[in-house]
Amino acid sequence: MSVALDLRLKRANKVYHEGEVLAGVVVITSKEAVQHQGISLTMEGLVNLQLSSKSVGVFEAFYNSVKPIQLISSNIEVAKPGKVPGGKTEIPFEFPLQAKGNKMLYETYHGVFVNIQYTLRSDMRRPLLAKDLSKTCEFMLHCQPQKSKVQPTPVDFTITPETLQNVKERSSLPKFLIRGHLDATNCVITQPLTGELVVESSEVAIKSIELQLVRVETCGCAEGYARDATEIQNIQIAEGDVCHGLPIPIYMVFPRLFTCPTLETTNFKVEFEVNVVIVLHDDHLITENFPLKLCRV
Repeated sequence: MSVALDLRLKRANKVYHEGEVLAGVVVITSKEAVQHQGISLTMEGLVNLQLSSKSVGVFEAFYNSVKPIQLISSNIEVAKPGKVPGGKTEIPFEFPLQAKGNKMLYETYHGVFVNIQYTLRSDMRRPLLAKDLSKTCEFMLHCQPQKSKVQPTPVDFTITPETLQNVKERSSLPKFLIRGHLDATNCVITQPLTGELVVESSEVAIKSIELQLVRVETCGCAEGYARDATEIQNIQIAEGDVCHGLPIPIYMVFPRLFTCPTLETTNFKVEFEVNVVIVLHDDHLITENFPLKLCRV
């Protein structure tokens, strides 16, 4: 006898805000009547912190602060033990999205060392020999948009051999001059990062120009912090030895789920940076780094 358990949310895009109501239906489909020992629903919001392999060992003291942080949790029984008739049965449910105690609901974010995830799980307990059924679905939470207007902070940059840091032999570097600007470093997460770049001169041929979006995740407690930067995406904005003096547009859309508004709490931080990377023909890399502040308006 095949029984299917499914969860359907009222909103197709599954995006909610704190204070709203998460509503939907539990759908049970079967050919004939099904005996069960109760159907329950659990909603949970967790922050999972993980240590990178390079930090383990240095911070044994850490393990106390790397337990998952529970932001929201509630459980309801949607049906008492009994029978569900054959065919398709829909049981409606509603959950208020309110954080536990004085906690805040952070925005959904899928990172490498920090994961903020909200899930809804339905369990149908069955008698003796029948297998219990379970169905999980994830929903997205967006933080409340900030009221104030974001003032764009344009940044101009000039890259020459003299501006480079951590260079061993400056005298052996080829001569180049690259100018450009980013239209803003405090960015609205739903709008693209824009700007332009001009190669004024370069002694050696350029192979490629790339934009790299980086997440900087810091997990920690009083004993110390582990800070790790990892790449989210890399977009090539120019290929080959580009014309000198030609403005090249910089344009990058922030990917959903992998970015969230810049977040700083007592146990963890999620920040973002963008690197403008120029690859020379001998595979030397010239990188200019810009910290970004992301927000939702």
